Amino acid sequence: MTPIYLDNAATTQIDPEVVQAMLPYLNTHFGNPSSIHSFGRITRTAIEQARKQIASLIGSSPSEIFFTSGGTEANNMAIVRSIRDLKIKHAISSPIEHHAVSHTLEALRDEGAISLSWVNLDKTGKVDLNHLELLLSQNPGSFVSLMHANNELGTMLPLRETTELVKKYQGIFHSDTVQTLGHFPINVQECQVDFLNCAAHKFHGPKGIGFIYIRSGTGIHPFIYGGAQERNMRGGTENLSGIVGLAKALEIATNEMDAHSMHIRALKNYMAEKLQTEIPGVAFNGDVSDNSLYTVLNVSFPPSPAGEMLLFSLDIQGIAASGGSACSSGSDVGSHVLKAIGADSSRSHVRFSFSKFTTRHEIDRTIEVLKGIFVADKSALNA
Repeated sequence: MTPIYLDNAATTQIDPEVVQAMLPYLNTHFGNPSSIHSFGRITRTAIEQARKQIASLIGSSPSEIFFTSGGTEANNMAIVRSIRDLKIKHAISSPIEHHAVSHTLEALRDEGAISLSWVNLDKTGKVDLNHLELLLSQNPGSFVSLMHANNELGTMLPLRETTELVKKYQGIFHSDTVQTLGHFPINVQECQVDFLNCAAHKFHGPKGIGFIYIRSGTGIHPFIYGGAQERNMRGGTENLSGIVGLAKALEIATNEMDAHSMHIRALKNYMAEKLQTEIPGVAFNGDVSDNSLYTVLNVSFPPSPAGEMLLFSLDIQGIAASGGSACSSGSDVGSHVLKAIGADSSRSHVRFSFSKFTTRHEIDRTIEVLKGIFVADKSALNA
């Protein structure tokens, strides 16, 4: 039985080309980039070349790219440093943000640094922009953090329109773009966002590396002290091979974006259609239109005793999927995202997420397994 991996929103398989790009910086070129000798100069050059390449792919200046350990650190950096350094007293976010955002904002609220408002959502998780404008008009100069695409639902935010709205009321706008960078074209000169972030492992790069984009002139202070790395903004010896791998993965993702998005979107639509045909009562959470995150399909299965062990049953059959965010998979409190949109708690909900390596054969086999689980269960109930 060949395993089937449908949890790409949690992490993706590293691309072999990315591994090859990283290898020289894991063995031959091992010098500390802060050293002034030739070993250090070689690795420093590799880091700055990666920075320039990434900047060119998102329309920024290299000086606006800062490498981090991933999306969570970048989110924390944008939120904490902006609120502390820019003396911001009010923040606006949504109840379906990744916990790297919501927990950070709640911690700042609980210690009295800010007041915090939650913007209204519709039943698919879309932000109510009229309510956002009301909150901004009541609290000009707010820090606003709204993710570009929800990691569980696939529902997307109109980035440019939201940025214009925040700027209309002199706000600072941060968007968690971990699920969309490498999958959608993003140009910071067009959308004028103040902060966005990236995690390489979401688009076939290595884990433990990402970056934060900080618009020039934002004026925040370092997040991690202890060294002059990242132009004094993030102390600590750089993840050299990870940075090289990140740049290579983003280059591949950008160059092949059209082909990959067409392939993956077709698989998502195919699976949605087949599920509705083969398993009566199947529905979907979030936005499943062509305007959604094409890598994610959140499926709501009809109430059934089989639903209680559905993820386990799939795993037994060699199929990897998720009930929600991988970062909260060790918790038994359920998905805060599904609760926020009022998803039916009597139904089982599974997030299937796809990549360029996913095949139609894998989708067909997954549907057959699901069919077997629910058909067998229904037969038992009718016996």
